[in-house]
Amino acid sequence: MTNDIHLNYINGEWKEGYDTIENINPSDVSDVVGFYAKANSADCEAAIQAASSAFSDWSQSALEQRKTVLDKIGAELIARSSEIGEILAREEGKTLAEGIGEVARSGQFFQYYGAEVLRLMGENTASVRPGVDVEVHREPLGVIGIVTPWNFPMAVASWKVAPAIAYGNCVVLKPAELVPGSAWILADIISRSGLPNGVFNLVMGSGREVGETLCTSSDIQAVTFTGSVEVGRRIARNAIENMARVQLEMGSKNALVVLNDADIDTAVQCAVSGAFFGTGQKCTASSRIIVESGIHDEFISRMTDAMANLVVGNALTPGAHIGAVVDERQLKQNLDYIEIAKSEGAELVMGGERLSLQTEGFFMSPALFINTNNQMQINREEIFGPIACVIKVDNYEQALEVSNDSDFGLTSGIITESLKFASHFKRNSKSGCVMVNLPTAGTDYHVPFGGRKASSYGPREQGQYARDFYTIIKTNYSKPY
Repeated sequence: MTNDIHLNYINGEWKEGYDTIENINPSDVSDVVGFYAKANSADCEAAIQAASSAFSDWSQSALEQRKTVLDKIGAELIARSSEIGEILAREEGKTLAEGIGEVARSGQFFQYYGAEVLRLMGENTASVRPGVDVEVHREPLGVIGIVTPWNFPMAVASWKVAPAIAYGNCVVLKPAELVPGSAWILADIISRSGLPNGVFNLVMGSGREVGETLCTSSDIQAVTFTGSVEVGRRIARNAIENMARVQLEMGSKNALVVLNDADIDTAVQCAVSGAFFGTGQKCTASSRIIVESGIHDEFISRMTDAMANLVVGNALTPGAHIGAVVDERQLKQNLDYIEIAKSEGAELVMGGERLSLQTEGFFMSPALFINTNNQMQINREEIFGPIACVIKVDNYEQALEVSNDSDFGLTSGIITESLKFASHFKRNSKSGCVMVNLPTAGTDYHVPFGGRKASSYGPREQGQYARDFYTIIKTNYSKPY
């Protein structure tokens, strides 16, 4: 850090940018989290070349060396989760508790992949030809371009960076321009972890310049991205020109089904948590709540009662359930969708207003619409805000049909006490992650995460399944003399 500007990290050195990014707290726009060096295309190219040069040695590094580095990174993240979580909450807007939890979970990702390093075992088998042996093992790909979103700035970066370096790759990380602080902290921790120069590089800057350079470079072997469908498709088109692998986590329009036999307390808790916590700025948010007619009215009554007790506030305010929207542009988009919903005939029964609080920020009350149908724009497009729409259905069969009727397929959930319906839903829901009597929010670090249709493309993230993206399989045949 020079003159209070947080620098880019390239080839083991802190590098200035051509400009700076002013990181503003969305809960209090008078609070500047910090100033961060803005990289350009040349900086990104330098980072790519540094990673390319470091790959030969790192790809052959000892497993114990990798494990030690990953464990050290994870341990520092966990030990400093309260401190770092506060910075994360200040720059992104989620509550302090959510920020602290995200940082602690990020540390667990590094520790998990530290353990996974020691599971890099191959296979030996006999050939169909007598006297021939076959050996199958995995090798690292090369340089991985990592492009991360603003909503989980530490967690998403961690669950991409950790497996990449665990499996012997080198990386160039480009975080979302809105939230450079978390990525810079991660880079700072990594810079002191013992990782060789060039294995990890951080370039902060715009997607139009830095992101485009990263995703069009012929020296990048793979790109992993989390963000919008539009940008994901452009990355895929660019990557295929160089025959680079792509892993894309994109949009969602997740459904939570509530059946007549549901425990009402569980249903309301799952709906409120899934739809509104994290300010609704989650790819797993329950934006479509599909409720069977027999429980519909009671559910709405209990849901609005629960929403009335939610506290919207500054991310650092004790007791706040919901923090700020990430910036003015996102808030305007949310409020525009409120008006679109009204124009479509949806009935707003709670919230949906911009709030003025003690600090100037981007706050809105969580919104609940009823009398909506699955063809409305608000039920087809991802809003990415604390807005949920209820769709009334006659029976389970209709609920399943409506749930699956979407261009997206990331997560889905069902609240029911019926083993029959729960089992059928798990098998027939066209989503990558299915929750039963749980909120559609978050997954464990040791199991795969990803969706179907326009939500995801490429191999799954997290768990052992991450190796399918970050490694390439080699098959060796040999015949002893």
